[in-house]
Amino acid sequence: MASSSPNILVIGSSNTDLIIQVARIPKPGETILGGTFTRAAGGKGANQAVAAARAGGDVTLLARVGCDANGDQSIAGFSTDGINVSHIIKDKSNPSGVALIFVGADGENSIAVASGANDFLSPGDVRKANRLISKAGVLLLQLETPLATVQEAVRIATRAGVRSVLNPAPAQPLPPALLKQLYLLTPNETEAELLTGIPVSDIPSAEQAALKLLAQGVQNVIITLGSRGSFIAGEGIRQPIPGLKVVAVDATGAGDVFNGALCVALAAGSPLLVAAQFATAAAAISVTRLGAQPSAPTRREIEATVRTGRVTHRTTRKPNK
Repeated sequence: MASSSPNILVIGSSNTDLIIQVARIPKPGETILGGTFTRAAGGKGANQAVAAARAGGDVTLLARVGCDANGDQSIAGFSTDGINVSHIIKDKSNPSGVALIFVGADGENSIAVASGANDFLSPGDVRKANRLISKAGVLLLQLETPLATVQEAVRIATRAGVRSVLNPAPAQPLPPALLKQLYLLTPNETEAELLTGIPVSDIPSAEQAALKLLAQGVQNVIITLGSRGSFIAGEGIRQPIPGLKVVAVDATGAGDVFNGALCVALAAGSPLLVAAQFATAAAAISVTRLGAQPSAPTRREIEATVRTGRVTHRTTRKPNK
């Protein structure tokens, strides 16, 4: 990448993940006796902030947590990863968010979230951070906080000439005016289908959906396709980026790791294609580990995977950059 410690501002959610490993995801009305229970820091905004910090970014997180043990533990973890936590708001009226996660033996997952304080991150909170947004190298957002808050942040960033990257998860319809202000949109197959009406199941359908999103005014699109990699459309590029072959342990947070690493590379001056390749390597490493934030790799690990095209399988990592 062209620069070290690029400036990333992440606005989004922070949760505590409660994870049970099971042989398979339970069907409605079914009880399955699971194996290992794990507690880990999560939330799409927080996951992406941690991923960006470990990938070498100078990261600030704007979020809301409760005045409770989960919130305190989350902030302590962010600080350990070198994230600027001075803009995390402690909500006296609402608890920190919690996610309940089943992880199957094949690495796939099923997730339910009690949003708590995340639902109260407001446009007013964002306006108070106007100067912070205006000085960001890249602004990264998701949809686990109110849409009005996301819109206000993108409006401020656009006015300041700051590139906004939106990971549209969980999936929901988006206003045309918001799409037209985005530098980059990064949906997965399900989110791309909701936004375009085009079922995405392979590279040709991903390209079709990406081109429809470009026609709606988004500057650039990367549709992530899980183990198959992604499809990139923007900056004159229309091409798939193959995924790396790994033995998946847990796909939880892989998309967040992709987005965090992607924004670090973009803010450092990398072209979109190079940034996407860097992000692909980071996501491939993450699925070989359990948990969302615990799975995020370091910049050194990502660069080694980019060079070799191979992932060194490890289940634990140190929290340093």
